[in-house]
Amino acid sequence: MQTSDHRPQRGVKLQPMDEIDGFLVRPGLYSHNGATRTENGVSFTIHSFGATSCTLLLFHPYAKEPFARLKFPEPYHIGNTYSMLVYGLKIEDFEYAFEMDGPYDKEKGKLFDRRNVLLDPYARAVTGQREWGQRPKGGEKSVYHARVVENNFDWGGIRQLEHPSEDLIIYEMHVRGFTKHESSGVTAKGTYEGLRQKIPYLKELGINAVELMPIFEFDEMEGDRMYEGKRLYNYWGYNTVCFFAPNTGYSSVVEHNHEGDELKQLIYELKENGIEVILDVVFNHTAEGNEDGPCFSFKGIDNDIYYILTPEGDYYNFSGCGNVMNCNHPVVRRFIIDCLRYWVTDYRVDGFRFDLASILTRDEKGIPMSDPPLLQAIAHDAILGKVKLIAEAWDAGGLYQVGSFPSWSRWSEWNGKYRDDLRRFLKGDAGMAGTAITRITGSRDLYDPAQRGKSASVNFLTCHDGFTLYDLYSYNTKHNEQNGWNNTDGDNNGNSWNCGVEGGTDDPQIEGLRLRMVKNAFATLMCSRGPAMFYAGDEFCNTQFGNNNAYCQDNEISWLDWTRLEKYREIHDFFRYMIAFRKKHAILRKTTKASLCNLPEISIHNGYPWNGGTDYNSRLIGIMYAGRDELDTRDDIVFYAANVYWEPLIMQLPELPNGLQWKVCVNTSVEYADEKNMESFTEFYYKKTLKIPTRTIVVLAAE
Repeated sequence: MQTSDHRPQRGVKLQPMDEIDGFLVRPGLYSHNGATRTENGVSFTIHSFGATSCTLLLFHPYAKEPFARLKFPEPYHIGNTYSMLVYGLKIEDFEYAFEMDGPYDKEKGKLFDRRNVLLDPYARAVTGQREWGQRPKGGEKSVYHARVVENNFDWGGIRQLEHPSEDLIIYEMHVRGFTKHESSGVTAKGTYEGLRQKIPYLKELGINAVELMPIFEFDEMEGDRMYEGKRLYNYWGYNTVCFFAPNTGYSSVVEHNHEGDELKQLIYELKENGIEVILDVVFNHTAEGNEDGPCFSFKGIDNDIYYILTPEGDYYNFSGCGNVMNCNHPVVRRFIIDCLRYWVTDYRVDGFRFDLASILTRDEKGIPMSDPPLLQAIAHDAILGKVKLIAEAWDAGGLYQVGSFPSWSRWSEWNGKYRDDLRRFLKGDAGMAGTAITRITGSRDLYDPAQRGKSASVNFLTCHDGFTLYDLYSYNTKHNEQNGWNNTDGDNNGNSWNCGVEGGTDDPQIEGLRLRMVKNAFATLMCSRGPAMFYAGDEFCNTQFGNNNAYCQDNEISWLDWTRLEKYREIHDFFRYMIAFRKKHAILRKTTKASLCNLPEISIHNGYPWNGGTDYNSRLIGIMYAGRDELDTRDDIVFYAANVYWEPLIMQLPELPNGLQWKVCVNTSVEYADEKNMESFTEFYYKKTLKIPTRTIVVLAAE
C-alpha cells in the first residue's frame, strides 16, 4: 500500500513571524488598504511611491508620544506598498499613524521628513477632533492619529432607494447648523442625532433627498480667528482631513472604535422614510493647504503625486484653498474611487455632489481634459452604477463648464445658469423672458437629452453659497462685514432685490411683497423640468441677515432659527403644497405618454395662445405641459403663468378640448389664512382669460 507524502510542498511554507519592538509581526494584507482587524491582530497597509522606509507608530489613546515604533522590514515592502500584520493588538487600546523617510527636494515636489506624523489616508476614524471648536489634542500642530473601527452595523434590508433623478426634490443642509439653534427642539443639537430627530419634519415637508454639506472629517479650526469678540471657524467643512472618516464633531456621543454608527443610524432612518442621502464631497483640495500649510498626510506620503504642482514645486490653487488634488493621476484616481465605493457599500449613500468638480477634469499640469479618466471611471464603475453623480461644474481657476461637463450620460450638474437667469427674470429684469422659458423647460440649449439624459440639469435658486431665499428679496447687496474681511468676500453678483428697503422692515406692504417673491421663486422651481434643489430653512424664510458667504459663521447667522417656522407658517405650507403639487403632476418633472387630446408636451403661450415670441420688454410668459399622468389614467395638463411686471397683465389661455376646463391651483397673490385654507388656491375656474396681478405666479390644471 502506498503511503502519503507528508513533506512540505513548495510555496506553502508559512512565513515565520518576526519580532519588532516587542511585537510579533508578519507580512500583512496587501490588498486591504488602511488598518484591518484580523482574528489575531491588525494588518496595516499603506502605499508610497517615493518613500525609502516606513514606520508604524502606535499610541495609547490621547497620548502624544508613541509607545511603539515598528519599522516595516524590507521584505514587507512589495512594489510601492508597505503591509504588516501586528499580533496581539486590541483595537480599543491604541491609535496609530505613520512616519516616512525619503528624499527632500521641494522643487521636485519631494517633502519626505520622518519627523512628520502622518495620518493614514484610508483611516476610518480620526482622533483628536472629537470636541467641536477645540484644537486637536496633542499640541497646537495638526497632529492626527487614526483609530481602527469595528464595522458591525446591521443594515437589515436597507438598500439604495434609486428614485428617478427627475423626481428628486433635494434639500441641502448643514448637519450642525440645521439643529444647533436653541429653538430646534431636539435633544442633541447640532449632531447627526439631532438631524435624525427631525426626520418626521422632513417627511411631512415632502422632500425625497437630503444633500449633506461635508461630513468627512474636517478641521473647523483651520484659520480660526477672533473678530469683534466672536470666534470664526471653517464652519462649512470644505477642507477635508480624511476622506474615509466621518466627522466625529457631529456625533452626539463618544463612539470609540464604532465611529460612524450614529451617522449610519441617521442614514438608515432617512432611507426608511423614503429620503435619499447625497453627500457633498470635496476631492478638489485638502486641509493641508499651500506651502505654509501643515504636512499631516498626503504631503508626507507622495506630495508630487497627490497634488498638482508648479515647475517650482509650489501648489496650483484652482480651488482657492491653497492646493489642488491631482485627481487624474492613476494613484489618486484609484484612491477617489475606493473612497466613493466605501461610502456606498459601508454607509449606503445614494449619491454624491462634487464640490468644484471642474478641477476633476484637469490633468497633471492643470490643463482641462475633454475625457478625464477619473470622471469616466466613476461613470462606468460597477459599484457606483446607480448612484447620483452631481457636479458643481466650475472651479476657482476660472474654468466654467455648466452645460459642457464631461458626462457619459451619467453626470448631472448644478445648473448655475438656471439660478442666475431665473433670479434676474423673477425680479423683473428686461430681456430675460425667452431665457427663462428655456431654463424652466429643461435648459435644452445646455443639455441635449440625447447626449445628457433627461435629468442633467439640477435646478436651484439658492444653496449654501449665496443668499437665502428670504434674503434674496431683502437685500440689494451682500452684508458680510461679520466675516472680518471688510465685506470684500462673497459674490458681488447675487441678482437680488430688497423690494424697496434694505434689510428688516415693519412695512407690511414690503414684507408682503417679499413673501410673494419667495412664493414666486419656489413655484417656478417646482414647475421646472429637472431635479430640484433648495436650501434648508428657505421653507420658513430663514435669514442670514444679508451674509451671502457664511462659511465661517458658527452662530445665529448660519444656524436655522426654528421660531421662524411659526412666524412664516404661510411660506412653509406653500412649500409643502407646491412639493405635493409637483409630485401629483408628473408632466412637470418629465416626459410621459402623449396626451389623448393631442396637445404637445411643452408649448408656449406668452400673453395669448400659441405665442412663443418674446422681446426685450416681455415680462409675461405662459408654459403649458401636457401628457398622461404617471398611472396612465388621465390627461395631465398644467399651465404655468408668470407676471414679473409691476402692473397687472392679461393672459389669454389656450382652449381645452373634450370639455376640460382650467382650474387655478396656485395664485401667489392670494392672501393666506391658515393651513386648512390652502385649498383657497383652487376655488376659481377660468375659461379663457386671466388678469394676473402684479409680480404673481399662477398655475392652473385642466379638469
